[in-house]
Amino acid sequence: MKILVYSHDANTRAQVRLAIGRRPAPGLPQVEFVEIATEPAVFARLDEGDVDVAVLDGEAQPAGGMGICRQAKDEIYHCPPIMVLIARRDDGWLATWSRADAVASQPIDAIALAEGVAGLMRKRAADTGTELSVQ
Repeated sequence: MKILVYSHDANTRAQVRLAIGRRPAPGLPQVEFVEIATEPAVFARLDEGDVDVAVLDGEAQPAGGMGICRQAKDEIYHCPPIMVLIARRDDGWLATWSRADAVASQPIDAIALAEGVAGLMRKRAADTGTELSVQ
């Protein structure tokens, strides 16, 4: 499965990659990461239709992950499940507004992030009728 990781900050992208690992939970296939640093590249990749889960940095600049999430949910046909990273607990309502499927906090809790992404991978597989097979 392909996981899109968006942030203008390469360090944030690396932290997300490390937290998820090659396989976020037993029984799930290995993941392939697509790292993106700009909003136009996010939409270009989502339009291709080969992304299974997206993790968007809500604090990214100049385009934040919450705004991108909301726009993607409106514009991308069969939009994949999206997790938004938030820096402040009080931003949870913004993540709800953005229609994010899941939220994780920064600084990144590796266990919580991996569990959240695993749940989104299972959701995507169920939505698309794909069987999750371990390779």
